Amino acid sequence: MTCEEMQSLMDAYLDGELDLMRSVETEEHLQQCQVCSTQYRRRLGLQSAIRNGAPYFKAPAHLRGRVQSALGMAERPETRPAPRPVSTGWDWWKWVGVAASFLLVALATWRFVVPHLGPSAENLIAQEVVAGHVRALMASHLTDVPSSDQHTVKPWFAGKLDFSPSVVDLSAGGFILVGGRLDYLNNQPVAALVYQRRKHFINLFVWPSTQQANIALNALTRQGFNVLHWTQSGMTYWTVSDLNAAELREFAGRVQEHAGR
Repeated sequence: MTCEEMQSLMDAYLDGELDLMRSVETEEHLQQCQVCSTQYRRRLGLQSAIRNGAPYFKAPAHLRGRVQSALGMAERPETRPAPRPVSTGWDWWKWVGVAASFLLVALATWRFVVPHLGPSAENLIAQEVVAGHVRALMASHLTDVPSSDQHTVKPWFAGKLDFSPSVVDLSAGGFILVGGRLDYLNNQPVAALVYQRRKHFINLFVWPSTQQANIALNALTRQGFNVLHWTQSGMTYWTVSDLNAAELREFAGRVQEHAGR
């Protein structure tokens, strides 16, 4: 992918509108091109600023009554007061004009702001997680350290990350450790632990959490893959696989059980 193509696809990538293949190509380009990566982070910041700081205009409380009165809705026809003489102030049709102006402003604001809000932070990470999983499968680069021995995989991360991921042996439950690798998600290097259940590969991404409290397990489905994420003991966990939802939840439960010890 060229930088010119990247520029034309960047907004669609931010809004989660690209298909899986294009998302993977876009991520690969962002990891390799510092210029496009910088522009992407700037647009991501702008998107966040619009989401959190977009102005909200509320019409004055008395305006509704005046509009209803002008439209003949405030009172029944038989109790409607006699027409008043021509006023030198604003006539009723002017108040209707004000109401219409407020409506137009609200519609214009909504049409401009909403399309640019983009997906939530959770959806953005989910998109990265799925893309990382697919990229590893397509490139046949599931592991940097292929091993089923947790005492081989865990030390391998020493010096490569500023944290030590927990690596557990889940073979008793039918989840075989395949190895580990470095990956890049959520604008930071993370540990990717790879497990296998029959012919299905499971990527478990781990990195330090910015949340002090634990966050319960949350399930998502993205592009045909099951995705689970939670926060526990100061670490963020995201796992993704084409394994069925029940078995992936069982896998996550076993990881949580060991992390809680």
